[in-house]
Amino acid sequence: MKLKKLVFVFLFFSVNISLFSQGVYQHVSNQNIYEFLDELANEKIVELNSSVKPYSRTLIAEKLQEAKSKIEVLNKRQKKELNFYLKEYIKDLNIGNSAIKKDFFSIKDTTKRFDAFYYKDSVFTLSINPIIGYNLFSNKSQTVYHRYNGADVFGYIGKNIGFYASLRDNHESTMLSNPLYLNHNIGAEYKIDGKGGGDYSEMRGGITYSNKWASIGFVKDHFIWGNNYNGSNIFSGKTPSFAHFFIKLNPVKWLEFNYIHGYLVSGIVDSVSSYTVNNVYRNVYQEKFLSANFFTFKPIKNLFVSIGNSVIYSNMGKNPIYMMPLFFYKSLDHTYSPQSNNGGQNAQMFVDINSRNIRHVHLYSSFYIDEIAFSRIWDSNKQSNFVSGKLGFRISNLLIKNLFFTAEYTRTNPIVYKHYISTTTFASNGYSLGHYLKDNSKEYYFALAYKPIARFLLGFTYKDAFAGINYPDIRRPNLVWGLPFINNLKYRNTSSELKINYEIINDLSLKASIIYSNIRGDYASIYNPKFLMGNNVTYCFGINFGF
Repeated sequence: MKLKKLVFVFLFFSVNISLFSQGVYQHVSNQNIYEFLDELANEKIVELNSSVKPYSRTLIAEKLQEAKSKIEVLNKRQKKELNFYLKEYIKDLNIGNSAIKKDFFSIKDTTKRFDAFYYKDSVFTLSINPIIGYNLFSNKSQTVYHRYNGADVFGYIGKNIGFYASLRDNHESTMLSNPLYLNHNIGAEYKIDGKGGGDYSEMRGGITYSNKWASIGFVKDHFIWGNNYNGSNIFSGKTPSFAHFFIKLNPVKWLEFNYIHGYLVSGIVDSVSSYTVNNVYRNVYQEKFLSANFFTFKPIKNLFVSIGNSVIYSNMGKNPIYMMPLFFYKSLDHTYSPQSNNGGQNAQMFVDINSRNIRHVHLYSSFYIDEIAFSRIWDSNKQSNFVSGKLGFRISNLLIKNLFFTAEYTRTNPIVYKHYISTTTFASNGYSLGHYLKDNSKEYYFALAYKPIARFLLGFTYKDAFAGINYPDIRRPNLVWGLPFINNLKYRNTSSELKINYEIINDLSLKASIIYSNIRGDYASIYNPKFLMGNNVTYCFGINFGF
């Protein structure tokens, strides 16, 4: 009882002394606003730590307001896009003021976007909008579609409590996601229709408490750690969304701290706990948890250095020792699993560095360390350090306005992201938490984009992705040390894409593209939907309202 009273007193005083700040998060699939903020940061109009996503809607609104205060340095297209996005995120500014605003299917207010339902008073804010989308893919092999529909809700209570929920039902005529597929599609748990396709439901959302420098919450959502433009090699956000508790602290200008404790889906049956009731066998699954922290330091303006570590643990309940936000989890494993690797947990480390110190230029690199020994670093004949590295840059508006060029290289050694204990793999629902190409792979990625007018993008991308033998992690030194890196090429995906994207009104986007792809190798039929195998020209079309 005393503890409950202390918590109540803490929250009471926090509410009364804090300035407004809410934690409703904008999903990472809304690439339009993320790309615009990235451009503003590359131009040094705003300062942005892009190593951790999603961003809160309040953060987005504040950055847009900051850009508005420097509107004289924006070009014509940027000014129009700024005003366009402010119509959406103005709803997240001045939360809790005394202004009364009620709106139901109204388009009279030109200062904000159209909403199906919007209400705001001095205490409560609520926004409701539908979600609907359709994507079509067609080539000589097959025509495939993905359709979805649902609703998105978010709001605020007072100055510190935020809530949001997003529900959508999906149907794919051919399943586009699979734990084995090497693509960017977010993972799904399908109800198979027997015709090659399937349905799945996706529920995201949560509740948060925030003040000026801190935010805590319990959400079911996707998150990405690590700078990238074509898939992070730390936490990629590719798995189905899972429930997690998070802490975000920004107590001083030069430090940001992020922590997550997640409830993963192992998919591994616990045969001891499973049982039969009414002649029906009830599967009980092994529990699986994730703890991860990320410290971001800003030694100088526009330079961010992040370092963190994580652990996947199971078969010990929700162990409070692994829920300590500031700990180095590998060291804990030495204490709680003494002299027993087979009884231990799966720990990782990672580093991310990104700089926007040169105007127009974003330089970044990220490294994921699964296991490393300094004695093996300089041995060129052995790929025995389980590490992944990414290097890249983007140039924005340099010499030619509204033109963007991106280059990125990713290399992941054998055995990275794997673990020989099935309940502690770096995965949830069977989907890797790390880079979409997984281990023993590399990728070259280039992109050129041009925005001739506001909200319209004409882009060209090229990628060449390679994957070698899918080595099993059986963790016997003579079998996992010294594995050659892609000496036997099993998969290669060379793809070029010409695309257009236009956001007609807020959240309503139209897109189309032509993809030339050459997907080959012994694993081609395993790592991709069958209709994409071989040489193909695929025509794509999509329209969506909501993300």
